[in-house]
Amino acid sequence: MGPQQGLFTEAMGQLAAGVAVVTVKDDRDDLGTTVATLMSVSLDPPLVLISLDSAGYLAEVLLRRDRWAASVLADGQQAVASRFAAAGRPGARLLLAGVAHHRGARSEALVVERGVAAIEAETTRVVPAGDHTLFIGEVLRVDYVDASKAPLVRLRSRYRPVI
Repeated sequence: MGPQQGLFTEAMGQLAAGVAVVTVKDDRDDLGTTVATLMSVSLDPPLVLISLDSAGYLAEVLLRRDRWAASVLADGQQAVASRFAAAGRPGARLLLAGVAHHRGARSEALVVERGVAAIEAETTRVVPAGDHTLFIGEVLRVDYVDASKAPLVRLRSRYRPVI
């Protein structure tokens, strides 16, 4: 990594971002990863965007499986975020052992419970962007919203609650 890339990474680390776990049901397994890039794109129709490392297996799976879920984590779910961010992680079912979750009605993906919100989406557009791939998905279902909890955010390379 060159000096400008290091400065760019540090500069972007100054921007607080919500933390979510994106999951998908593949033929053989349930997969997932932690993302800090989940954003609303449109209200009509309701569209969201996630950004995934193009070299990652989850991006490869999402190129053939259109439906997925995003669980927006709450303060207190730092361990879940860390599990899904670890390199060489096992399948999502193992990562969610002992964590309240259920299978999404529209996506069949695993949905983490007790966060601040969860949605199910279907990819409508895929956009290559440098070393990442952007997946734009139409929201099929808002699984739940719990505005009484503080969301978990990532800021300066650490998970933090919103105070």
